[in-house]
Amino acid sequence: MNGEDASRVPEVLFVCIHNAGRSQMAAGLLDHHAGGRVRVRSAGSQPADQLNPAVVAAMAEVGLDISHEFPKPLTDDAVHAADVVITMGCGDACAFFPGKRYLDWELEDPAGKPLVTVRRIRDEIDARVQALLSDLVGGLAEG
Repeated sequence: MNGEDASRVPEVLFVCIHNAGRSQMAAGLLDHHAGGRVRVRSAGSQPADQLNPAVVAAMAEVGLDISHEFPKPLTDDAVHAADVVITMGCGDACAFFPGKRYLDWELEDPAGKPLVTVRRIRDEIDARVQALLSDLVGGLAEG
């Protein structure tokens, strides 16, 4: 069967430089809130060796275990597969493909920040993720 499937699940790609903080939090939060209604990926233009421990701790505080995640490299295939690409401070490192929806979320980088700051960043990302989910799947978002 060819053509667009109206029941197809939209795919969102979150991109930051190291894929160790902001993009990982966004992916975890969207995956949680979407409950399978959205496919979620994250990647980094220069992936770190491991996730930011304060990010893992901040997510655990809201019941989300991302400790099994790891920074992944940004690939053209990942961008091409996505319906929405959300960049978070990666500048021009993200490939541009016509027909994709791009959003740039200006967010403070949690690298080297205390947990209290990472919590604030997490909560800001959570609000944006829930608005995005509502936009993607209608008024079905739970929060």
